[in-house]
Amino acid sequence: MNITKRMWFSLTVLLLAAWACLADVPHTEERMKRSVSASKVASLRSRRMIAGTLAPHVPWQAMVYISDSVLDGGYAGGALISDRWILTAGRNVFVRKSRQDIQGKDPIIPKVYLGITHRSEADVSKEVAVEKVVLHPGFQNQSDWDNDLALIQLKEPVVMSDKVTPIPLPERGQDLEGIVQGSGVITGWGWGIYLTLATSLKHLILPLADHSICKAEYERIALTPSVDDNMFCTGATKFGGNVCFGDAGGALAVTDAKTGDIYAAGILSYDKSCTRYNYGVYMKISSYLPWIHRVIRGDAENSSTLRSDAMSKMYSRQP
Repeated sequence: MNITKRMWFSLTVLLLAAWACLADVPHTEERMKRSVSASKVASLRSRRMIAGTLAPHVPWQAMVYISDSVLDGGYAGGALISDRWILTAGRNVFVRKSRQDIQGKDPIIPKVYLGITHRSEADVSKEVAVEKVVLHPGFQNQSDWDNDLALIQLKEPVVMSDKVTPIPLPERGQDLEGIVQGSGVITGWGWGIYLTLATSLKHLILPLADHSICKAEYERIALTPSVDDNMFCTGATKFGGNVCFGDAGGALAVTDAKTGDIYAAGILSYDKSCTRYNYGVYMKISSYLPWIHRVIRGDAENSSTLRSDAMSKMYSRQP
């Protein structure tokens, strides 16, 4: 093809392209309108989606830290439940989280930070020294999610303040029945809409989910929890907000409708629902109170026997 023909061919292509663009203006404008509308909706949703909205200061929230990198253990949540104990998910104190990787290994002693709302505040001034980590004795008996709890003992009692205060455990009769609005609040530094760890603490108000429906859903999905009676579930918000990677270990705080008491109903275990699945799964704290109290009391192996012997002797000496 000579130069003249090439010029005419190029000009023809340009004219055809221009004509096609003009002919498609109404469709293009409509697409632009839809795109702008979608971006507005996305903007609204992004404030309410997986990462939730910025939380106020949450005095019981702990950061359980192994590494900045998820591949090297990452960091997650925990709940201060007394002046020397933090309750978290057992998987949070291991680099690799699966039962296959954890079996036979001791937990890592993590760094723990209290009284912070922003990731940048996790420095020496907010760090509390850890004495030991106590895993639930049934941790990962059958699957990754069994009895997914650990207690972290601090070396020194923390000083209570408006920045650092424990959240109570459930009392007798407080077993998820009769809580305000049938919902609770979860806080964490978990992954957000762009699958990056949040730099600031976020929160979500999540509705309690029907136990049987949650159980049935995860029975159909491999590598998810077998939801038993020691667990409960929350659903997503109406805007699609949900827990996600890195939120595990956070406490679901609820309010008792009769007394107005605020307490920790559960510790988030399965934090992988994000936008893919419907339900977050929690260890129901009321099911684990005997174990928690035994650990916090510092019971030794023979403590129960010693108590029984003392009681028997006192009753035997009754006149």
